[in-house]
Amino acid sequence: MFRNLVVLLALSCAPFSLLAWGVVGHRAVARIAENHLTAHTRHEVASLLGPETMPLASIWPDEVRSDPQYSYTAPWHYLNVASGLDFAGFVAQLNGDAPAANAYGALLQARKDLKDPAKTTDEKRVALKFLIHLVGDIHQPLHVGHGEDKGGNDIKVTWRSKEETNLHSVWDYALVEYPGFSFTEMAAAYDHATPAQIKQWQKDDMRTWAFESYQLCGPIYAAAAANPKFDWHFYPTFGPTMEERILKAGIRLAGVLNELFDKGSKVG
Repeated sequence: MFRNLVVLLALSCAPFSLLAWGVVGHRAVARIAENHLTAHTRHEVASLLGPETMPLASIWPDEVRSDPQYSYTAPWHYLNVASGLDFAGFVAQLNGDAPAANAYGALLQARKDLKDPAKTTDEKRVALKFLIHLVGDIHQPLHVGHGEDKGGNDIKVTWRSKEETNLHSVWDYALVEYPGFSFTEMAAAYDHATPAQIKQWQKDDMRTWAFESYQLCGPIYAAAAANPKFDWHFYPTFGPTMEERILKAGIRLAGVLNELFDKGSKVG
């Protein structure tokens, strides 16, 4: 159950919002991943999940956070670090002396548990659900935001110039919900990666995924500082970024699962 994770990065308190991409976004990530699984991987995943599909399982880690049995997993959904780090500094924090109780550490542990023949089926099922979910989380830029403002939770903004909210919540919900897609519609609309993109994205390691999100925070924070009243310009400006992050998360999730469950699979 990953209980051996210890805190590496100093996190003063959990963000108020932790539901990256909401229900629709997480399920779209899972559906995109399903589209790129090998037949063998699809069979192995189905064997572990039982009656649940990947899109349904994708939101389970958010649903159980309120259960005292899983309250210790709350910090696994994000990775808040100081601002102004280059890749070397960022990686130095990720590669500390112990696994961190954050999204990166939890992803590494989930992958390790799924490879471990000593783990029970139930333990592997839990690890798989967290893997599906946390790949989505770590691709939401503000889930790899600045610790100083709790990933944008402390930055007050208005959405479409009327709804009072915070910067983090805009990225967790408002952007994803704006097009009005169901998760199946979103997956169909966004799943357009080229073979070259799929190959490259699946070669990138998890540190790269996290640093991409961290870098994307720059223009996001700048937009809020310039004008915290987000109007109709916001979605055309940042919608394409949201779309690419959901697509990359789905493609990369498929790559990890194929690597775990189908050693003979080819990238893509």
